[in-house]
Amino acid sequence: MPPAIRPLVTGDRQAWADLWRAYLAFYETVLPDEVYVSTWSRLLDVDEPTWGALALRDGQPVGLVHWIYHRTNWAIADTCYLQDLFVAPDGRSQGHGRALIEHVAAHARAHGSARVYWTTHRTNYAAMQLYDRLASESGFLQYRMPLTP
Repeated sequence: MPPAIRPLVTGDRQAWADLWRAYLAFYETVLPDEVYVSTWSRLLDVDEPTWGALALRDGQPVGLVHWIYHRTNWAIADTCYLQDLFVAPDGRSQGHGRALIEHVAAHARAHGSARVYWTTHRTNYAAMQLYDRLASESGFLQYRMPLTP
């Protein structure tokens, strides 16, 4: 039986925050509380182009995924960016990561997107083993230019 994946609902706030905080800690990042509040609001707002889902094991959240639709000048249909993917250590190697990616891909197909893409850190070898089985690496590197001090 494949892992259970379901969209976020209002009652998931604490479980989502715990998983997202663990994901951010993995990347040695801390965000202000107002970002959590804003992100949670966007994830539940049907008028926003951002979505979220949880992976469940025995009914308990063990993973999360966030994705965003955006326009691209390279196609007519929106593109889907899988922005955040995390499975807690005790839920890894059980198919939850794959199921979360496949959930996003199915959602993107249903919304007319022709492509899902994501990034990861070049040292995230465990995740890349899964990603290499599901998708092809583009060869592009991501650069960032902070616009605030």
